[in-house]
Amino acid sequence: MQKNIAVIPGDGIGPEVTQQSIKILEAIAQQFSHQFHYSYCLMGAEAIDKTGSPLPDATVETCLSSDAILFGAIGDPRYDNDPMARQRPEQGLLKLRKLLGLFANIRPITAYPSIHHLSPVKSRQLEGVDFIIVRELTGGIYFGKKELNEAHTQAMDECVYTLKEIEQVAHLAFAYARSRSKKITLVDKANVLETSRLWRKAIQELAAQYQDVQVEYMFVDNAAMQIILNPKQFDVILTENMFGDILSDEASVLGGSIGLLPSASLGASLALFEPIHGSYPQAAGKDIANPLGSILSAAMMLDYFQLKEEAALVRMAVEWTLAHGFVSKDIDPVNNYSTSTIGDLVRDFIENSLSSDINKFNIALSKSTII
Repeated sequence: MQKNIAVIPGDGIGPEVTQQSIKILEAIAQQFSHQFHYSYCLMGAEAIDKTGSPLPDATVETCLSSDAILFGAIGDPRYDNDPMARQRPEQGLLKLRKLLGLFANIRPITAYPSIHHLSPVKSRQLEGVDFIIVRELTGGIYFGKKELNEAHTQAMDECVYTLKEIEQVAHLAFAYARSRSKKITLVDKANVLETSRLWRKAIQELAAQYQDVQVEYMFVDNAAMQIILNPKQFDVILTENMFGDILSDEASVLGGSIGLLPSASLGASLALFEPIHGSYPQAAGKDIANPLGSILSAAMMLDYFQLKEEAALVRMAVEWTLAHGFVSKDIDPVNNYSTSTIGDLVRDFIENSLSSDINKFNIALSKSTII
């Protein structure tokens, strides 16, 4: 199989974790006789610095001519700390989602048993946790009309949803539920927000088409508590843009780190894959970032290409590294391994070149993983 992949390393730790994903994709290509062709693009703070735009036209053109997009991270403290900045890195990603029609973000939440003891949540709460968050991605408050008065004393962010936008992502969520445990939870704030009441009405009507799927409704504030108190009650969570952004970051705590979570942003004819973490500029260039969220995003890309065996092998390799304690600093501040070393271990597992007798001292020194 041949595939053209647009690669957007982005800001902060984005280039480092993306480099590890490319390493893994190349190992998969070699093992299974595929050819992946990469086109590197600019977006975010780096794009502003080099082109004056957070999303250059050349990047959009490359993405449109590719089979999928692999993205790193976006954001820069220079812009975060300047409320008057006219250009912002995040504008590039929001614009790209809109231009490519990436209407749904899929975020799987997995609590790996081998690192339950490293999670801030009690182990008994983590048993059996396996759900996905389906987040609407191109509507809501992030894309609504924005206003700031001349005196800079009043601001407005408008939240707008159409029935078409809701139904589009809801059909996808119901399809996921049918392939899993046939349960979907709509998270909203229908006791306060008119947009949430439209969401609830739409889902109630659509549910008639999916009578084999159990539908539940939950206010977002309660959902935020339930994700920690009883996360295994969830199978598929469907929610709007901002709620999904916040809840998925919260849910990352279950697994032990936000650095473990991958995501896929799906459109009608194109998809973008990225870890859900931010640019983490404090760690940039230090080889300490967790690459597994990006590597698992690459696995989701392989699923998208219908390369199921290849995707399963990548996930097996990730689980192997976690089970053997090869984790990054965000998961274990005391006993940890570098970004590149973890990437090497995942690659070596895929290439079947790891010994069953692992010398952790050598690995800590970034020496050969083979005994």
